[in-house]
Amino acid sequence: MISSNRWTRRQTLGFLAGIAGSAALHACTKSGPNTSASSTTLPKLSLGAVPGWIGYTPLYIALGKGFFKELGVDVSMVILGSNPDVRAAFTAGKIDAQTTVTSETVLQADSGKAFKIVLVEDNSLGADGILAKNSIPDVQSFKGKEIAVEIGGVSHFFLLQVLKEAGLSDKDVTLINLTPDAAAAAYQSGKVDIAVTYAPFLSKANDAQKEGRIIYDSSKMPTAITDLYLVDSKYAEANPKAVAAFVQGILKGLDFLKTNSEEALAIAAKQLEITPADLEEQLKGVRLVDLPTNKEMLGNPNSDLYLLNSMKDLVTFLQSQNQIKSTPDMSKYIDPSFVNAL
Repeated sequence: MISSNRWTRRQTLGFLAGIAGSAALHACTKSGPNTSASSTTLPKLSLGAVPGWIGYTPLYIALGKGFFKELGVDVSMVILGSNPDVRAAFTAGKIDAQTTVTSETVLQADSGKAFKIVLVEDNSLGADGILAKNSIPDVQSFKGKEIAVEIGGVSHFFLLQVLKEAGLSDKDVTLINLTPDAAAAAYQSGKVDIAVTYAPFLSKANDAQKEGRIIYDSSKMPTAITDLYLVDSKYAEANPKAVAAFVQGILKGLDFLKTNSEEALAIAAKQLEITPADLEEQLKGVRLVDLPTNKEMLGNPNSDLYLLNSMKDLVTFLQSQNQIKSTPDMSKYIDPSFVNAL
């Protein structure tokens, strides 16, 4: 079995191996109207992300329509190869913000990084899943099997929770460290019998591999995967108007999706390299979180959706899995001020 220490080394070393060079960073340039000011006069915000997640749809729309520049911030999207790479870049101060899941947010806090959770992006309701051949009847039968999964990424921690629910742990399986797209490809080609991945790779591999199916997806564990936008604390303190514009731009992108769905889907689908129809179908597997729900999740302790409650549970879980060393107080990181101002 591959030790979970591999991803921690990847976190600290994978980035240093060359991420500082421009070849390691792919900035998604934006086009669209800019009625407020020249982009050279606007504060810049670099956002780290991984390729191909459908939850970025409002972000892609905001970039494509020029909403960020209209609102007063020049956002560049920096695409990196894996979730641990994004986390490493953020920790090292190479990017100003990142989009990530709650499990990796706890890891980020455990590392000592100072940041603010300024917006909830989405909640996975089936867009993340585990593929398995038909010869494997249930999750309990994963014992002794090889599983393709990105160690240290969202799929890894989702898998750990699913294994625990089935009375297993990572010691009962052999983990093959592959990124979500590569894990899906390995399953599709028959190189592995089990793989953990997310949309759009999940459905593509499932459709192509006729001898298997999605044995478990995030609809069965709807609180397991929530995606968030994190901003470096120093950046937020120095550029509060830029962060406010960033938050407002994403929410404006979400509103545009609701009111101009055909154009919006075309913009995001082009970035995701899928058809608008496929994107529309796959978005059924996530809940893109609107402004009222953001206010509830980030700032209402009396709500069942309050983010801090689920993050406290996640801290306890990650400690039980020996994934974190400390007990971070996640209340220090949640900042509802930017959504509350809207």
